[in-house]
Amino acid sequence: MVPMNEEMWLEDLHVSDRMYSGEEIEVTAQEIMSFAHMYDPQPGHVSQETALGTTFHGLAASGWHTAAITQRLLTKLGFIGVIGVDIALTWPTPTRPGDRLHLDGRVTSIRASRTKPDRGVVALEYDTVSQHGEIRQHTQAVIIARHRPT
Repeated sequence: MVPMNEEMWLEDLHVSDRMYSGEEIEVTAQEIMSFAHMYDPQPGHVSQETALGTTFHGLAASGWHTAAITQRLLTKLGFIGVIGVDIALTWPTPTRPGDRLHLDGRVTSIRASRTKPDRGVVALEYDTVSQHGEIRQHTQAVIIARHRPT
């Protein structure tokens, strides 16, 4: 199990470690619309009314909003000071008002850096999941994690 609420070091991570955010973040309609107006002003995100006529058939958060919430949950897990190298995101189902999102994931591989002995390369897979068990975002990420200072 990955430690929670502490700074993450390479020594803390092991292949097959599970990550669970004990915390949930609730998504409100107002937050969805505010985020959309600022960053992704598409009809399915900016108002209840315009969203009805979209493929969402109702208000849905921008995928980028869901990604930002996911990043917040990762930070609370202790993924602080790591550097993102690569990421693949999918949004299998839309995030809706009233969703309470949490993370569920695992470490899939770890290897030493070929050029920097003070760090390693870590691959992760994690899902951002609603309180109903619906996957709102699936993420495959590669990060650089440093060794704990001596």
